[in-house]
Amino acid sequence: MTGMVDAATEFINRTLENEGAWYRADDVEARLGGALASYGSSVGAVRGTVRDALNKFRDLDHDGVTMLASALWGRPRPGSRPVFERRLAAVVLLQARVGLLLHTDLTRIEGFLRSAETPELAGPLVKDVVIPLLARLDGTRRHKADVVIGRWKQDPDPRLREAAARVSEQPAG
Repeated sequence: MTGMVDAATEFINRTLENEGAWYRADDVEARLGGALASYGSSVGAVRGTVRDALNKFRDLDHDGVTMLASALWGRPRPGSRPVFERRLAAVVLLQARVGLLLHTDLTRIEGFLRSAETPELAGPLVKDVVIPLLARLDGTRRHKADVVIGRWKQDPDPRLREAAARVSEQPAG
């Protein structure tokens, strides 16, 4: 699985770099205050790249999807800054495969929320990944997920408290 994830990461990264434009990259970096680097790829290019990657790497199972999301969320090279479009691709990937996610993936998503650096990433993570994930859970799995969300409500990180508040606004599943 690791080889496929590495190949998928490289495919997505290379495509996003090729789709980038310097003027969009400058705009994104300025808007985000330099917290993240940018390739300058459009949102449409990010969505299309993830769609193409999922078609090319059809055998990505739960572990493959979560490993790929983590790889995209990280830095493309040691010493470089994380890249907005790679992180957006991780969000799009999780949105597309939310049905594969488990309650135990909330810990990984928590890390993403802590380091999102922008509501442009945190918002869709909560709305399109966490909320649908929780809506599918029942019994013990839902109880364990609720414990995590309860912990988020008390966390010193305002991003986690906001995520917990948005989840709590949803009707019980």
